[in-house]
Amino acid sequence: MLGLIVLGVFLGQFVLNRIEIARLARAEEPHAVTPRGPLGEGERSTIDLFDRSAPGVVYVTTIRRMRDRFTLDVTEVPAGTGSGFIWDDVGHVVTNFHVINQAGASFTVTLNDQSTYAATLVGIAPNNDLAVLKIEAPREKLKPVQIGTSNDLKVGQFVMAIGNPFGLDHSLTTGVVSALGRTIRSPSNFPIEDVIQTDAAINPGNSGGPLLDSSGRLIGVNTQIASPSGSSAGIGFAIPVDTVNRIVPSMIRNHAEGKLGMPTRAVLGVRLLNPQINANVTRQIGVQGVIVVSVDENSGASEAGLTGVTRTQNGGIEFGDIITEVGGRKVADPGDLMVALGRFDPGAAVPVKVWKAGETRSVEVKLGSAE
Repeated sequence: MLGLIVLGVFLGQFVLNRIEIARLARAEEPHAVTPRGPLGEGERSTIDLFDRSAPGVVYVTTIRRMRDRFTLDVTEVPAGTGSGFIWDDVGHVVTNFHVINQAGASFTVTLNDQSTYAATLVGIAPNNDLAVLKIEAPREKLKPVQIGTSNDLKVGQFVMAIGNPFGLDHSLTTGVVSALGRTIRSPSNFPIEDVIQTDAAINPGNSGGPLLDSSGRLIGVNTQIASPSGSSAGIGFAIPVDTVNRIVPSMIRNHAEGKLGMPTRAVLGVRLLNPQINANVTRQIGVQGVIVVSVDENSGASEAGLTGVTRTQNGGIEFGDIITEVGGRKVADPGDLMVALGRFDPGAAVPVKVWKAGETRSVEVKLGSAE
């Protein structure tokens, strides 16, 4: 009897061991794949946007020549990297000025298919942190980004940023327009106005890449992040496309005409005091504005009747017009005037308010051009 019990226990333990071995064997095998359900409409839309837009985004490398002080051998080393995008089908590429801002540097542009081309510098706009390069690539490889407008943007609308952060291949970040009408400082310390703020992550290396709307249209050029550590902190800024679409063609046109590839800017045709003297004098007069020292002949300001400072018969100074407002924007110093004029193209007729001898009047000035 005892033997039968022992045998039963042994057989039971044997069966349990075999079951455990079989269970462990199954656990060591790959699990069966659970079929994925259909992608959501939002996912499909984002994937489609990326697939359509990524071929127009490029990787920009700035190369600097270094000479060994002992052997005098010259080597080329990467001095900076960033993103950019194809502007047209003849090879113009738009990026940030700070991406290519290296004295005596050369540049390469890597396309979506990883082919790399030497690039020539067409023009720079340091005050707007923009630059234009040109590559000689087959037209079929050039996929220009579609151009949108930043004039009708709304806080909360979907945006997508594409770039090459940390030198990696194309990456995508998404978010929304967090705020509009921001002002940031360019590399030349000039204010860039109407900047787009977004929570789409803009990491180092994304600079110069496109910010796109839900239709895949360019609405801004990614330029800066707000972060003490240098990594994305949820606040990124993009230069509005309406500014880009005004400045880039000007640089390309000037370069084609053999001029310096700087954007043509709108001017009134007046000479001004330096900011410090202007501030001291207007404070004494009690008027906030920009003092006109002289008016250029045959300029828009001259045709509008603006006057500058004159000498009286007894050797004193008589002030002419003090500009207080341009295009509906108040101006307190020469910097404000430049920013106000930066919103217009040469040839535009702009309303200007001026103060003279206690009276304010409005005139319309046809803007001239300067490089």
